[in-house]
Amino acid sequence: MAGSGHDRLWWMDGFALSSAVEDFAVVPPFEIRAGCEQRVPFVFNSPHSGRHYPDRFLAMTKLDRNAIRRSEDCFVDELFGGAVALGAPMLVANFPRAYLDVNREPWELDPRMFCQPVPPYCNIRSARVAGGLGTVPRVVGEGLDIYAGRLQLGEALDRIETVYKPYHETLKRLLTETHSAFGFAVLVDCHSMPAGVRVGDSGVRPDFIVGDRFGTSASAALTRATTGLLSAMGYTVAHNKPYAGGFITEHYGRPARHLHALQIEVNRGLYMDERTLTKSSGFDALADDMTRLAADLMALPDHNFLDLPMAAE
Repeated sequence: MAGSGHDRLWWMDGFALSSAVEDFAVVPPFEIRAGCEQRVPFVFNSPHSGRHYPDRFLAMTKLDRNAIRRSEDCFVDELFGGAVALGAPMLVANFPRAYLDVNREPWELDPRMFCQPVPPYCNIRSARVAGGLGTVPRVVGEGLDIYAGRLQLGEALDRIETVYKPYHETLKRLLTETHSAFGFAVLVDCHSMPAGVRVGDSGVRPDFIVGDRFGTSASAALTRATTGLLSAMGYTVAHNKPYAGGFITEHYGRPARHLHALQIEVNRGLYMDERTLTKSSGFDALADDMTRLAADLMALPDHNFLDLPMAAE
């Protein structure tokens, strides 16, 4: 398994110099955290925890350094980082979600954001674009506009070509290598959610939401095992609502081909202060529990990963 240094060189060598490349000339846009050998058929992914805000990007925004972070899944890579020592690679974004969202289709672009017309193949009518949360977002989590005016279209195309596409090529490679080595692969897509999120008419605030795209991205047994393990730890767990999984879960989850993808959303109130964006006293205990969850999932019998997906709700 290649380490982050190798992948950084691969990324820099594969594309011509551009503004997006310059944004990550010192800090690579993403990295693989892995041990010397992959020992388990799991790949962990943290696409929204990036916290390197390039100076050029900050100069383009109308938000201060604190407000621009409101879409960030703060510290999620650290919460799930114990999986690396257990033998699983983890792909981690260093670029922030406000800069580029790889949990979207590659061309979910809002034409109102740009000085020039977007290409005809762009998906301009998705609900995510309408909400300002496309591939190149218009707003951060609280509905705050990121930019004072329109962007040059080339800015978005550059980020997609030189950051988005290499990120997904790397994730696809990790999953392909895992599937080839073990006969199946499990992607755990790691996210966080605001503390105030409530579920359904009951108004329950879940500690976790496990998403499997309504039974289409992972085996029923794997989903049941994940929710059961979290519940046994004393957490309140919801399933698919309001977060069933984004583009990554939907795109890579193919249980009939023994490729499983789960999205796990963690309530930020468990481990951080959302106002100051700092860790709380509960962080270490939660990180220990996430390592235990990873270990317990890795210990499941193979039949948990080889059965058919649930029927869609």
